[in-house]
Amino acid sequence: MLSNILIIFGVDKIRMSIVYLQLGSNLGDRQALLQKALAKIEENLGALINISNIYESSPWGVDEQLYYLNQIVEVETKYTAEEVLVNVLNIEILLGRKRKKKWGARFIDIDIIFYDNQIINTPTLCIPHKYVHKRNFVLVPLSEIACNYIHPVYNKKVAVLLKECKDSGKVSKYGI
Repeated sequence: MLSNILIIFGVDKIRMSIVYLQLGSNLGDRQALLQKALAKIEENLGALINISNIYESSPWGVDEQLYYLNQIVEVETKYTAEEVLVNVLNIEILLGRKRKKKWGARFIDIDIIFYDNQIINTPTLCIPHKYVHKRNFVLVPLSEIACNYIHPVYNKKVAVLLKECKDSGKVSKYGI
């Protein structure tokens, strides 16, 4: 009888996915931009499950920039990885992102680090993020909220990747 009720009402459970996003900013009011990005992520992607502290880090890839504020957020979403990408790119534009120079200064940067345990490699999307294991500014806050998450390519916990990372860039909790 219960199964008939479910069929009558068309109950269909939506499969939710877990996505880890890295937020970064080194222009303008960096902390306010991170907060605005979090609000837009929650509004457009789904529930914020876990949020790391904010960290300040030296620039990576291009010198002679202001220091970045970085943060990792875990989001539960109904969207596919491709739809998440479209949403975060739109949020970046909304918050003033202009793509001029690779790894250049920016008001906001939102990268998809992990999406469930998927491995995706297309011309527009690479998950897991191809540099996650090489960047302390990602691994430090990621380790704070997901130290036991296993990287689906390297088959290592985030905490192990952080320990093995050769990045010498400065990363410290912001405001402490």
